Amino acid sequence: MATGAAWWDQAVFYQVYVRSFADSDGDGVGDLEGIRGKLGYLELLGVDALWLTPFYRSPMADHGYDIADPRDVDPMFGTLGDFDVLLTEAHKRGIKVTVDVVPNHTSNTHAWFKSAMAAPPGGPERDRYIFRDGLGPRGDLPPNNWVSAFGGPAWTRVPDGQWYLHLFSPQQPDLNWANHEVAADLERTLRFWLDHGVDGFRVDVAHGMAKPPGLPDMDPRVNPLGPSEFYDPRFDNDRVHEIHQMIRKVLDEYPGTMAAGEIWVTDEERLARYLRPDELHLAFDFRLVLTHFDADALRTAIERSLAVPKSAGAPATWTLGNHDVWRQVSRYGGGERGVRRARAMALVELALPGVVYLYNGEELGLGNVDLPPEALADPRAKTSGAEFGRDASRVPLPWEGDLPPFGFSRNPRTWLPMPASWASVTVEAQLEDPASTLSLYRQAIEIRKSHKAFSGDDLEWYGAPAGCFAFRRRGGGLVCALNTSASPIALPPGEVLLSSVPLVNGKLPPDAAAWLV
Repeated sequence: MATGAAWWDQAVFYQVYVRSFADSDGDGVGDLEGIRGKLGYLELLGVDALWLTPFYRSPMADHGYDIADPRDVDPMFGTLGDFDVLLTEAHKRGIKVTVDVVPNHTSNTHAWFKSAMAAPPGGPERDRYIFRDGLGPRGDLPPNNWVSAFGGPAWTRVPDGQWYLHLFSPQQPDLNWANHEVAADLERTLRFWLDHGVDGFRVDVAHGMAKPPGLPDMDPRVNPLGPSEFYDPRFDNDRVHEIHQMIRKVLDEYPGTMAAGEIWVTDEERLARYLRPDELHLAFDFRLVLTHFDADALRTAIERSLAVPKSAGAPATWTLGNHDVWRQVSRYGGGERGVRRARAMALVELALPGVVYLYNGEELGLGNVDLPPEALADPRAKTSGAEFGRDASRVPLPWEGDLPPFGFSRNPRTWLPMPASWASVTVEAQLEDPASTLSLYRQAIEIRKSHKAFSGDDLEWYGAPAGCFAFRRRGGGLVCALNTSASPIALPPGEVLLSSVPLVNGKLPPDAAAWLV
């Protein structure tokens, strides 16, 4: 790490989906003590920091992203004491811990929302949320034409006739960020966890809290950013930056802490605004997630993703997966081909300058699981259809043994069922196999952290055959080559440090990547 650089500037983060990582008490759901018991594995993997998904008090309508109390631990996951022990032991191993905050909405069981439902229209209790009168002679039409990200209208009517806004499920009412109490409560939450010793936050829906003035109808015209770009006019409103400035002021009082934003904004200029010196430290760039396995498309995505943080003086933030999207093995075609491509992309991602976020299980080469309809738990799947659900990438991790639950739990009934076919991809099965995907990730992370070739934030691109690319990090000299074509290719000159699959007569096979110096 360069002298004076922040600890996160080149860090490898590991997202722990708490429900699915490790279960210590036998209820079939992962918990904090389960994570503590696997810290040795995370240290062996070589990651620098964790991102823990919500473990706060919640009725679990959206598996923890519907928060009833953001300053307490849900009994399903343990106790506040369990969290403190986990944090202390992670720090002893040199692993930082960051946690989720969800400032866009609460649970409908939150004390504030219960008070709002008991209050009359126009009361101060309702002003903490977004309540409106309906349209039509009797007010029986929603206040506007907005739809929920989970399907159906974004408004739910209450018994007295008013409607409340929820951009996600009806159990997740949106907060009114024009109300000063909302900002004050988030500040209390930030300070609560910072005082416990967390190293930072991942801000959920970080582009979504501020709503457009007047809540106008959505415009059905063609997406102005183009057919391949993510765009939603309900998000990324200018007033959201005031919220991030408040968050940054709090973090600046706790040296060495940081915040990364989940920001589904692809316009470069607007995304860069979130990385100004008085706002977020990191902004997830999802271009690699949205790009198929094609060298030209990936090169374009990388170039555009590097330009945004560079313009703002921040490190780039790379990810190939998370709990909301298909696992990369399945996105890249599934089966053996999907695994080969996912291994190649792991080397591409870990070769790039900046911050990398891994999603638990990708280091095992896991793909999506084809779950039966009766097993689906995701509220988005229930309202929008199974093909839009996220359960397939949230199945618990396989640790050891030949049969489910593979050491994840002592309870055979896990919160999502585990496939028997995972016997060959458990941590136990892969740990001592030098050709395994787990071994590839361990080697790649170790080389990335220790080799002098991994320095410098600027890339230069080699000329390459069709369907291939090769870039070089100017500072240290690392070269990363990717072959998405159908034929083996000759590599640039240099010593091969690592390849995603064995070379064939010194050439890089299809669906593969390699590192050279």
